Amino acid sequence: MQAKFKKSYRFAIKTSLYITLYSTLLMSIFLYSFYILKWMEVLVFSICMFLFSFLIIQFRIERFIYKRVKKIYDDLTLLESTSLRKRSITTDMHTLTQEIDKFARDKKIEIETLKVREEYRKEFLGNVSHELKTPLFTVQGYILTLLDGAMNDKIIREKYLLRASKGIERLGYIVNDLDMITKLEVGDLSLKLEKFNIIELVENVFDMLEMKASKKNITLTFDMDYTNAVMVLADKERIQQVLANLIVNSIKYGNNKGTTEVSIENLIKNKVIVRVTDNGEGISQEHLPRLFERFYRVDKSGSRKEGGSGLGLSIVKHIIEAHEEKIYVESEFNVGSEFSFTLEKAK
Repeated sequence: MQAKFKKSYRFAIKTSLYITLYSTLLMSIFLYSFYILKWMEVLVFSICMFLFSFLIIQFRIERFIYKRVKKIYDDLTLLESTSLRKRSITTDMHTLTQEIDKFARDKKIEIETLKVREEYRKEFLGNVSHELKTPLFTVQGYILTLLDGAMNDKIIREKYLLRASKGIERLGYIVNDLDMITKLEVGDLSLKLEKFNIIELVENVFDMLEMKASKKNITLTFDMDYTNAVMVLADKERIQQVLANLIVNSIKYGNNKGTTEVSIENLIKNKVIVRVTDNGEGISQEHLPRLFERFYRVDKSGSRKEGGSGLGLSIVKHIIEAHEEKIYVESEFNVGSEFSFTLEKAK
């Protein structure tokens, strides 16, 4: 309070003192010239002049600064939680400077965030457009070719209809995945938590993807024989989707005669960590920070040849985060990758 008092009234006190000294000196000279100088009257005059000057200067300066500061606050909405009308008038310029500096820093951060979001929005819209156009043009091309007369050839008709069907299937994947990721982001997709054996769930995913893995001679295996059940508390269907996406990716980008290995380890007292490791292509370090972004692809051409919606890893991340768990990735180019995520143990 003392520092604030000095800052608020220092100028008024000094200015009042200067005016008082000047006025008293001028009055003394005037009275002396008429031989009626009385020191008591001069002293009273000095005190009155000082008090009057102080009150006028302080009040007017406060009102002057207040009006301009209030205009700055109103224009910039500097104070969101307080109203100047409810506050005492202040001339504390140090506080004002701090608040304006804070406002400038906050606005700078806000502008940078908006720029990043705008760039992300443009990139996302471009990716969505490209992902949708590719299968659409493919389907359209095959159908137009059939309409132009190719449908009369049974072999070509079956081949083109099969390819068009694959294009439609890919469109379906994209639309369904976009719908799911939107629901995950806005929190509309509720989780059905239940207790289940994660070992059994991994085995089910292995069985489901066995044929896909055999086409590339990739072995799906555990890191060891799990004789005891590992019970976790999560949404079984969503975790199966997470495991399927990760294992499908390991198959897509795995080397011929490679291996995809799953391990389940105790992390802390109430957590387990599930690891999906492969010895495939691996991912360069510069791609890892953006790996879970929607439609982000490490190898643009190769990824599209493998199919998929480009949303798998983004969905995986959102599902794990919806469980309030963490997902990690470690990878080295031409060595392999490891994706891991945590789950809560069932009590």
